Amino acid sequence: MDLSSLDLRAIGAWFHNLLMGTGMSAMLVQFIESLVGALLLLIFGLTLVIFLIWLERKLAGRIQDRLGPNRVGPYGLMQTMADALKLLTKEDVTPFDADRVTYNLAPALAVFHVIMALAVIPFADQVIAADINVGVLYLMAVGAIGSMAALMAGWASNNKYALIGGFRVVAQLLSYEIPLVLAMLIPVLVTGTMRMNGLARAQGDYLGLGWFVWTLPLAFIIFFIASLAEVERAPFDLLEAESEIVAGYNIEYSGMKFAWFFLAFFMNSWVLAAIGATIFLGGWQGPFVDQIPALGVIYFFAKSLFLFVVQAWVRTTFPRLRIDQMMSFCWKFLVPMALVLFGFVAIILKLHLPSPWEGIILLLSNVAILLVGLSFLGRSQRKAVYASKRAFTPTIPRM
Repeated sequence: MDLSSLDLRAIGAWFHNLLMGTGMSAMLVQFIESLVGALLLLIFGLTLVIFLIWLERKLAGRIQDRLGPNRVGPYGLMQTMADALKLLTKEDVTPFDADRVTYNLAPALAVFHVIMALAVIPFADQVIAADINVGVLYLMAVGAIGSMAALMAGWASNNKYALIGGFRVVAQLLSYEIPLVLAMLIPVLVTGTMRMNGLARAQGDYLGLGWFVWTLPLAFIIFFIASLAEVERAPFDLLEAESEIVAGYNIEYSGMKFAWFFLAFFMNSWVLAAIGATIFLGGWQGPFVDQIPALGVIYFFAKSLFLFVVQAWVRTTFPRLRIDQMMSFCWKFLVPMALVLFGFVAIILKLHLPSPWEGIILLLSNVAILLVGLSFLGRSQRKAVYASKRAFTPTIPRM
């Protein structure tokens, strides 16, 4: 068997030729191909979440010295299916005087905005649903729908705590979108393209050393930290912290509607990991991928699952921050550092240096900005420790 024939692109070409051979018009063939592609992405996303929930539970059990799911099915593999069946049979409760249209639409938007993001993620070279020339901009646009879904859920629930949770969604997610977007735009600045497949293809030099995680490590760190906040993972999970405001914006949801928010959480975690793997870890790039194109799918999923495992490790290890610490960390540390890094990268690229020297200078500038930023962060933390906990000192009035 010729391993070079293992090319997933041949499946798409075969299906296209099959439809064209039936005598259909080109417009109808394109519609059917788009419909089948959308259904495949939907099935893939919903199926993947079943595995991701089981994987994170197992990882959390091992990290925290527990067993994790181990009863329902071999190794607890059917535990997620049992939970889904339980949620399907639970009573669907809608609060009195809730805005029913908005209340029921919010969970659907929370899930489908993540599925829409799958359309521009390359699973291998040219194995992508829509390789549009503004792929990164498209991801930024559909990502904003998630914030709107959470705000809609909090506002439509007719619950003051849920409303406060929705406001905190706007405060956290919109704040951390700024460093996230800036970190994503830095590789775009280097390559000159917003195509996701083009960004992955641009990192195929030097046997893996051309990945942007080596030349732009600070951009990757900013992206990863901001992605944790965007997906509401610890230590940035204040939106759903029972100790803060009950269960956040989704407190009034039950049954399958609550499951949809849970589904969106895990699917969004993997999508952000896949975006990070594509933009910073070379995506489908890897050894012998030119000779055996199907290896690109293996490399892509290996890198995406690695970042997902790191997300799970952070979630099960670090305690959550206070809301003031979280917002200060974004606006006083991540945003200025991302802006400074963006400016330095633009200046270095304008010098038109030879390729190896340009990469070395980009790496050194990233390390220097990171060290300076950490020194400022440490100084501010020391000042906060020694500062008074009260903004003023109350005095007891004399009788």
